Amino acid sequence: MPQPPAKPGNRDVAAFLERLGAMPAVRPASGRPARLLFAVDATASRQPAWDRACHLQAEMFAAVQGLGGLAISLCYWRGYGECAATPFLADAAELGRRMAGVRCLGGQTQILRMLGHALNATRAEKLAAIVMVGDAAEEPPDPICHAAGELGLRGVPIFAFLEGEDPAASSLFRQVATLSGGAFAPFDPASAAMLRDLLRAVAVFAAGGRGALAALPDAAARCIAGQLPAPR
Repeated sequence: MPQPPAKPGNRDVAAFLERLGAMPAVRPASGRPARLLFAVDATASRQPAWDRACHLQAEMFAAVQGLGGLAISLCYWRGYGECAATPFLADAAELGRRMAGVRCLGGQTQILRMLGHALNATRAEKLAAIVMVGDAAEEPPDPICHAAGELGLRGVPIFAFLEGEDPAASSLFRQVATLSGGAFAPFDPASAAMLRDLLRAVAVFAAGGRGALAALPDAAARCIAGQLPAPR
């Protein structure tokens, strides 16, 4: 039976999930939880979105119960030259506690520094994926694109989620996703549900692959999973 088409407002999310579902899962050979870098812009304009992310991060852990789990490191940039990261944590409460202690500060984006940190992290132990959430890009694009390509060569896809419609940021986020072998999706700043679904999809993909993604119980996920191309 044909699946109903995605609603127009969800086309970008549907396109993201379609590309996501066509990718192979990345599972650590060690049997330990998949490592995911959760990179979030914490500059001054981001405080409302940061507060939402504090609540939504637990969805990623909850979504992968029974799939081998996740270990998530929060990486954020804010203020004057501050780019920091937590250890890889397998506990939603601890990650939430650390996020709640961060307050957004004025400053420019530091996406390149975050990608450099990601390269170092995956050299130490393989990253399954990177989630990047922000609303701006204020840096020269060429070094960022080069770093994204380096991560792609190491099999680390970046899933770049843009809050709002900033044209420069949209262009760069798309390039970062493409060069790394990941995917791009914009989301409405007022839609916590859309960001929740995107985060959950990446978490499930990283931990369990395409089959686990197709098994997500919500109606939107079922609709999207029904539209995925057949595996090769």
